[in-house]
Amino acid sequence: MNLLRDMLIKSAEADKAKALLSLELLHNRAVGIGDHSTEDFYKNAEEALIMLVDADDKLEALEKYYKV
Repeated sequence: MNLLRDMLIKSAEADKAKALLSLELLHNRAVGIGDHSTEDFYKNAEEALIMLVDADDKLEALEKYYKV
């Protein structure tokens, strides 16, 4: 079970890192993103937030049930 648990943890941590990076880029370097409309910008921010929340939820559940 440890290999499966470890894979799930690493996957959630990777998603969390991607989400945080996306939010960082949107927040501090939005000029470098390119030809995004305001709607695209908001959509990307919302998607990154959802990914972050999902990753945190996954890590919390793994901690709760598998004592990570």
